[in-house]
Amino acid sequence: MPDQPAHMTPEEFRRNGHAAIDWIADYWASLDDLPVRAQVAPGDVRRLLPESAPETGEPFDAVLADLDRVVVPGLTHWQHPRFFAYFPANSSPAAILGDLLSSGIGAQGMIWATSPAVTEVEQVVLDWLAEALGLPDDFRSDGAGGGVIQDTASTATFTALLAALHRASGGEVRRHGLGDAGWRVYGSSQAHSSLVKAAMMAGLGEDAVRVIGVDPLTQAIDLDALESAIEADIGRGLTPALVHLAAGSTSTGAMDDLVGAGRIAREHGAWVHVDAAWAGVAAVCPEHRTHLAGVGSADSFVTNPHKWLLTTFDCSTFWVRDRAALTGALSILPEYLRNAATESGEVVDYRDWHPQLGRRFRAVKLWAVLRTYGLEGLRAHVRSGVELAAHVADLVAGDDRFEMVTEPSLSLVVFRLVAGDEQTMAAMEAVNASGEAYLSHTTVEGRAAIRLAVGSWCTTRADVERTWRALQAAAAEG
Repeated sequence: MPDQPAHMTPEEFRRNGHAAIDWIADYWASLDDLPVRAQVAPGDVRRLLPESAPETGEPFDAVLADLDRVVVPGLTHWQHPRFFAYFPANSSPAAILGDLLSSGIGAQGMIWATSPAVTEVEQVVLDWLAEALGLPDDFRSDGAGGGVIQDTASTATFTALLAALHRASGGEVRRHGLGDAGWRVYGSSQAHSSLVKAAMMAGLGEDAVRVIGVDPLTQAIDLDALESAIEADIGRGLTPALVHLAAGSTSTGAMDDLVGAGRIAREHGAWVHVDAAWAGVAAVCPEHRTHLAGVGSADSFVTNPHKWLLTTFDCSTFWVRDRAALTGALSILPEYLRNAATESGEVVDYRDWHPQLGRRFRAVKLWAVLRTYGLEGLRAHVRSGVELAAHVADLVAGDDRFEMVTEPSLSLVVFRLVAGDEQTMAAMEAVNASGEAYLSHTTVEGRAAIRLAVGSWCTTRADVERTWRALQAAAAEG
């Protein structure tokens, strides 16, 4: 028999686990004093690591020590209270503990039979969240639809497209490939880049994506342009497969008219996919549900608790109205996965709900968040982000060197320096380079703009005001 490696004993695991939790708590306590954006050059981190793995094992303490020496200086701190770039990759103590439990359990939930609790807890938690967001009953697991946790909204968009092609082709795409239908996909110029990637991965190609113009003020999809594009394609013998609608676009937080655009899509037989990756979770607050008006008639819907709902990455919640198209596109049952439960038809096998076979027990961390915060706590978190964004908008209005680019969208504010693009970008980069805060940018109607997205679990009004002072100082220097 070969020698066995020296695994940690239960007591060693307990000691090292406590040390790891202590390290995380100390890391959180230190965040306010760390530069938000990593202050390293390309290759700096790599040069601190040996060229080969160690031949003999090292104590876990050495790993923790190298987190401080090697890793932390090379991190951009996404949990920092003044991280305002992109959208938050949110977390919370409850979510981290839930993720730890998931890793400790180490179950594979590819089919119901491999761990029934992995599937059934996920079904219930997704039903809870659907109810909390005010989603239609059609998306619940006790009907024809249901929800599943994907890794990211990008995967959800790809999955929705596969389901759309399956339904539109009557299953022919699954059996025989894309054929000569000339499938077309529609999304606004503000749609997430994952729409184009989905078309590429599905074999449609980039040219199959029709980019629809937007209203210059709201940045929402132009309904007349959408209808004209679909009708023109049909006139050329092409086939609409999917219309992608944004309920909170990445660039500006634009809200497409889900009712109007959904009607146009359905009239032409296209699948309606609503991407609310960032903004969808705001619907836990009844007063922040207007942007989801019309989602009741969508075929699929995605939002990311890992962006604004205190749940550690990755956790993207995806629902479909009718799971038959989804499982019809993706179900495949090799002999080694056959089992009585699956063949009974009484269970859900989540392997049929996304491209991958294996899947983690992601529901535990979302379950932990929903239970420990309660809906009251989640609403308080979302409302805080919206209020802080409104405060940023007030600060912009109070300084005539700055101007708003679009109206605030929930917890996202988009603004610029009146002086022009060069000054706008210079001010943002000066703040980012200083480490004081981290902001990102976009272009709106051809002009540069700064994005400030609130949402971290530890951001306060003081952090917003400190960041604003840094921007004002950078503007003065420019």
